[in-house]
Amino acid sequence: MSEAEFRVGCTLSPPPKTVNVGRCRRAVVAIHRLCEHLPVTMSHPTITTDPQRRGGRACVRNLRISVGDILGWLALGQSPEEIGADYPEITLDDVRACLAYAAERERR
Repeated sequence: MSEAEFRVGCTLSPPPKTVNVGRCRRAVVAIHRLCEHLPVTMSHPTITTDPQRRGGRACVRNLRISVGDILGWLALGQSPEEIGADYPEITLDDVRACLAYAAERERR
């Protein structure tokens, strides 16, 4: 990447006269390494994370329904079928993926 590309992502308001490109590069590499080891994208393709959605919480298929929401509803006694009836965009496979995701996170 060029220095201009890093300048766009690293400038502050008001923009500084110079940007420490090495520091930005190290931050990008560190974030990439952290995200690389998340089981979300490999083991559970239906569970996604996005810093712009729900504060970066794990969500179902880029929806605004988090894994924690579904686990909470299950804990309150709702069945997967009831969750699917209340939220038609959620399938039984999505509920199973949430349970598998939670189980994998618990094992770590």
